[in-house]
Amino acid sequence: MSSATAVKAPSPWTHVAGAVVLLSFILSVLVTAFAWPAARSAVHDIPIAVAGPAAATAQVTAALEQRLPGGFDITTVADTSAAETAINNREVYGAIDLSTGQPQVLTASAASPVVAQTLQGIAAALSQSEPAAAVRDLAPLPADDPRGAGLAAGALPLVIGGMFAAVALTTRIRGTARRVIGALSYAVAGGLAMSAILQFWLGSLDGTYVLNAGVMALSLAATSLTLLGLESLFGFAGFGLGAAVIFLLGNPLSGAASAPEMLPGWSGALGQLLPPGAAISLVRAVAFFDGGFARPLTVLLSWLAFGLLLSAASAFRPSRRRTPATPATQPDAAPALV
Repeated sequence: MSSATAVKAPSPWTHVAGAVVLLSFILSVLVTAFAWPAARSAVHDIPIAVAGPAAATAQVTAALEQRLPGGFDITTVADTSAAETAINNREVYGAIDLSTGQPQVLTASAASPVVAQTLQGIAAALSQSEPAAAVRDLAPLPADDPRGAGLAAGALPLVIGGMFAAVALTTRIRGTARRVIGALSYAVAGGLAMSAILQFWLGSLDGTYVLNAGVMALSLAATSLTLLGLESLFGFAGFGLGAAVIFLLGNPLSGAASAPEMLPGWSGALGQLLPPGAAISLVRAVAFFDGGFARPLTVLLSWLAFGLLLSAASAFRPSRRRTPATPATQPDAAPALV
């Protein structure tokens, strides 16, 4: 029997054992990355405002600390108008207003349904005394998606969509400029499509369609260009590192299902520095609020610039491998810019 038709021997059992150990480790990392933030999330250091006279606000602040120790980061404001402004600018998640004589709790479900529900519980506690505390939602979620499930679930497609684009463009397209233009074009088309689905079909978004689509396009572009640049410079290892940071850290630490402040320790703050967390915060601000744009927009633009710089640097780096268009007997071809 010729060597071409010879049956290969089965793999050694040590290889099987090694594969099992490696796969089990990968599974453990995935479970830890996604389950740990969710299982350890809690109400802590949530920014809220308390409006009213000094004596009343001090009393409520002490009561909140007793009810939920460390649960809130409280800012004292003068009146209802100041509390509403702070909420609309995304400086706080809600407020307890004691300035009018009639206690009321101001919430913003669009900022975080979980935090809004917590504040409603506080309103119920305040209502045990007279007069009863009213609840007013300044930024309600759309009637078609009152729990905000569609927007929370949208964080994962933004990540996977950016990763998919990087893989497809890396394997199918040659030339740095063509890859970059392909990534940007895909980001625009993908942002328009994703925003249309969430806003017009599922009813998960309010606000201006073009602005919502722009945020999603910016997120897709930041992710795909960063991964493209890393792969171009460092090969599969660079892509793997970037994907691990954005997927294994960025998605579970985005705070999309709760609030970044509810995640354990430093993880929420870290998540806001990565594309998924910044994208969710920015689309909330654009779709439902009057402010809170600056930080997440800066984060996404920084990742986009980082990806463009990596891609540009890769265009001037000698090729890592030879291709059929550059035979081994010929001098190395110039980098493919276009």
